[in-house]
Amino acid sequence: MGRVGTPISAARANPPNSPVKPPGTDEHGIKVQQTATALGLDPSNLCAAVSQQFRKMFDTMGISYTDFVRTTEVRHSQAVCHFWKKLEERGYIYKGTYQGWYCTSDEAFLSEEQTMESRDGEGNIFRVSAESGHQVHWMSEENYMFRLSHLRSELLSWLQTEPIYPAPFLRIVQQWLEEDLPDLSVSRQRSRVSWGIPVPSDSSHTIYVWLDALINYLTVAGFPDQNLATWGPSTHLLGKDILRFHAVYWPAFLIAAGLPPPKKLLVHSHWTCNGVKMSKSLQNVVDPMECIRRYTRDGLRYFLLRHGAPERDCDFTHHIACKLLNSELADALGGLLNRCTAHTINPEQCWPHYQCTSVPPSSQNDLNRLLGTVKELPGLVDQYMDRFQANKALEAIDSSVRCSNAFFQSQAPWKLYKGGDDAKAWGQSVLYLTLESLRLYATLLQPAVPGLAKTILDRLRVPNVSRTLKGNRFFVATSGDKCDFQGRTLGSECGLLYRRLEVEQK
Repeated sequence: MGRVGTPISAARANPPNSPVKPPGTDEHGIKVQQTATALGLDPSNLCAAVSQQFRKMFDTMGISYTDFVRTTEVRHSQAVCHFWKKLEERGYIYKGTYQGWYCTSDEAFLSEEQTMESRDGEGNIFRVSAESGHQVHWMSEENYMFRLSHLRSELLSWLQTEPIYPAPFLRIVQQWLEEDLPDLSVSRQRSRVSWGIPVPSDSSHTIYVWLDALINYLTVAGFPDQNLATWGPSTHLLGKDILRFHAVYWPAFLIAAGLPPPKKLLVHSHWTCNGVKMSKSLQNVVDPMECIRRYTRDGLRYFLLRHGAPERDCDFTHHIACKLLNSELADALGGLLNRCTAHTINPEQCWPHYQCTSVPPSSQNDLNRLLGTVKELPGLVDQYMDRFQANKALEAIDSSVRCSNAFFQSQAPWKLYKGGDDAKAWGQSVLYLTLESLRLYATLLQPAVPGLAKTILDRLRVPNVSRTLKGNRFFVATSGDKCDFQGRTLGSECGLLYRRLEVEQK
């Protein structure tokens, strides 16, 4: 059972205005039909069980969503049938004969150029999809066809808006549209594929699973009720293996139906395991539930966002994960929190007062460097997130955390407290700067590691209204302005922020 769409952040509004399309499960097609038959299950029971697994994973990972759509729902079937009729009325559907290759694993019709020869372990020759490597079979059947060939110019105009990110995937789609763009089969004979939505005007045919599946973007927007919502989400999130369906077929379907194509497609690459593609046959599939037990929910979220990059495949090993999490969460971030809240450094367990006149000339450059880094950080993170570079946003935060640690270490407030009044005043100011830095880092980290961020903000006793960037200022005391946190008592002790993990050998 395939997946269509997944959120990159918690949806913040109703489905039609959400920044990304809510999650869901694509449940129709011959692949699901064959799997259910092999397991001796009714397809609907199989889909219900698998769909629940996906939903459980989103809930376990703490990913919120405004809707969860299943393509077996009545509301979706109604949307698909209405969309099909719209394509028919506008002259984009006709009956014809499809002859060519079909990949059951990908649920994809392929041209000769999109396939290649391969050999099995015994040397037997068979054809596979050049893109996915999955086996294909020749088929010839009378189907309903979609006039994809008529929409090349509209698709090229859409690409001029650069709607696909990262750029390498945009170039791939541009190359595809330079090639032959044949009409697309959008139905299968029901005698062959019964698990799906029947063609409204011809019950002997089943609507092609990808036309069916892609329309769930419209389903969650309330389609076909035009008074309910305006289409559509600002960003579609998809894996690179389903790029053709989202970047060629889907905008073509929408344009043909008189609807605007997607505003933005964010394409992500894949995770490998020890440099090898994950596969059940190789028994190298990583169990996310096991990772949560090993790293905690926030640990896994942080690793995936920090180590992953949309434009390239990234490798997952427990060795890499443990080293990164130990370095950045346990040592750098956790260490900074422990330092400035420890009773030996902060015996009064409060936010000290910052004194602008306490800065010694020898520390001015270090202070300027720190303030320059932390004050630029929110804007830098915002720029990266606008470009969907969560990994670089987290890298920037980690770099600033290390800058704060270096500043704290170089100023050594534990030594300053043993000096005169001026030294003690500067020691208090160093402590204020470190606590304020932590408040900023925790605020910025909330979307990535909400649990750890809450622990920090609770320890610093930051009220809920002050846990956003909007309407809140940071480091105002360094400009001589009043800071409400000065003199405030810290929150309850939290122990270690993130326990160090045992690093496996390579």
